[in-house]
Amino acid sequence: MATSIFFSSLLALCFTIAVIATDPSSLQDFCIANSSSPVILNGLACKDPKLAEADDFSFSGLNIAGNTSNAVGSRVTPVTVTQLPGLNTLGISMARVDFALGGVNPPHLHPRASEILAVLRGHLEVGFVTSNPENRLITKILQKGDVFVFPVGLIHFQRNVGQRNAVALAALSSQNPGVITIANALFGSNPAISSDILTKAFQTDSNTVNDIQSKF
Repeated sequence: MATSIFFSSLLALCFTIAVIATDPSSLQDFCIANSSSPVILNGLACKDPKLAEADDFSFSGLNIAGNTSNAVGSRVTPVTVTQLPGLNTLGISMARVDFALGGVNPPHLHPRASEILAVLRGHLEVGFVTSNPENRLITKILQKGDVFVFPVGLIHFQRNVGQRNAVALAALSSQNPGVITIANALFGSNPAISSDILTKAFQTDSNTVNDIQSKF
């Protein structure tokens, strides 16, 4: 009997965690983000719905190519609740990703969202790495019209392997998916992570670590 109660309680706990581990759901038609509100929430406070207007639900600019003249040769144009207040509580967002020849969207992860990516132009090598201890790389070459899914919280990347600039459109399962670019987080943190830690983690020498840190 005690065992049955234990497993019932465990099941209830797991269900509760699954329910709360998503963006908060709206209890009304919409909840336009009020970024100027002093109220601190897990999300954003709502604007008075009587003051809603079409611009609260609209964003312009995804037709414009991002500037890929940077070290990695890619540019992400996000459309999250920051850019589009009407996304608040809806649990979705999107982004345009532009790639120069050979450009890379470096290994990164979204702590709060899964991502589905559609290639609009060009050819992309995409992939993600499963969690420890397997650390299996799952990768594929995509062309125009292909779609690929990156599970929430897993490190993933894209690289332009075609002969022209490439463009992709991504949809994410959070109004604020967040992004952690691995190299930037490890080598460009503020304050910096001790080189002793990074030396051991990457099994290299302090000069190499210091050199990489200097680039961020």
